Amino acid sequence: MANQLKAFKKYVGQTSPYPIELEIERAEGVFYITTSGKEYFDFTSGIAVNNLGHGNERVIKAITKQAKKNLHTMVYGEFVESPQVDYAKLLVKQLPKPLNSLYYCTSGSEAVEASMKLAKRKTQRTEIIYFKGAYHGSTHGALSIMGSEEYKEAYRPLLPGNRMCTYNSMESIEQITEKTAGVIVEVAQAASGVTVAKKEWLKALREQCDKTGALLIFDEIQTGFGRTGKLFAFEHFNVVPDVLLIAKAMGGGIPIGGLVANRKLLKLFTKQPILGHINTFGGNAIACAAAKATLQELTTNTKLLADVERKANYIKDHLGDHDEIEKISNMGLLIALHFKSKEKALAFMNNALKQQIVLIGFLLNDNAVRLAPPLTISTKELKKAVNLLQLALDDL
Repeated sequence: MANQLKAFKKYVGQTSPYPIELEIERAEGVFYITTSGKEYFDFTSGIAVNNLGHGNERVIKAITKQAKKNLHTMVYGEFVESPQVDYAKLLVKQLPKPLNSLYYCTSGSEAVEASMKLAKRKTQRTEIIYFKGAYHGSTHGALSIMGSEEYKEAYRPLLPGNRMCTYNSMESIEQITEKTAGVIVEVAQAASGVTVAKKEWLKALREQCDKTGALLIFDEIQTGFGRTGKLFAFEHFNVVPDVLLIAKAMGGGIPIGGLVANRKLLKLFTKQPILGHINTFGGNAIACAAAKATLQELTTNTKLLADVERKANYIKDHLGDHDEIEKISNMGLLIALHFKSKEKALAFMNNALKQQIVLIGFLLNDNAVRLAPPLTISTKELKKAVNLLQLALDDL
């Protein structure tokens, strides 16, 4: 362990001065297993990736079968490849009719970048409206529409001409004008500590975008694929976007992303100029096979999504009354425990790790801790984990 940890810090680029530093041997179901044989509850789902847990048989089988055929053939958009076609066809069948075509990307951040380009290409405008508390990725364009100045300051100048508005504010609607190319919004903001959109506000966004000709872009990179109890969070609101951004849980653990829109809209990438957005690994055969298996699991195992709210309520009912917790906010199994201070939140995460539960905080809310177990967690596992979380709270 000591040698590997030393090598980890020496050779692997770091993202923070204080990584969790568990040495993972393998992962099964809702558990990480370390090289010393200890089992840790994964209560982050790899940051909204492992909605089906670790080692789902259907996903593993699909990956193995495809690996025997080919791993990669040609850059995206040149060859007719069954994994790409089959998944896109299956996905759009689950969505409202306007969302009938999928453009493949390699990550959520790339999907965001592509959507910004698409909005500008469609409208011939430059302004992107985003919201305070938003997180859409860490690449240069996505960072430009991040709802926090703290993470942007060191990398300025960023893309000009964007406007930050207030989330859930009806007054912000008026700032969407004929100058606006697109409005990008999370149906439930994850990084701010699970701030959920108001139904009337989302409907007003839709109406104003229709009125001004701006594209409405829903970022469901973290909330998609069952996390909220429906396949996509926007289904709770009966508001359909022009562009739907997806990634994270899409591939069941394999990197993949995309944007779903009307095929007429996506065709703008093919002309003036051609190759308006291109990538090498978009629609990778292995990733598409894994994505198809993931979607099949979510759509055929109906109990998974139907059980999300019950499991979320169990967590809230058993932790919400604790003296250390100020409030709980959630949308399905994307849950935030809000503490009185950053120190309390950090102490709770450390206590939970001692109880062998892996937790993580929120990028834009230091006082909150994220609970987002795999959707596949059993009632028995959930009860055990909640008992351990109660001990971690008591130790504060």
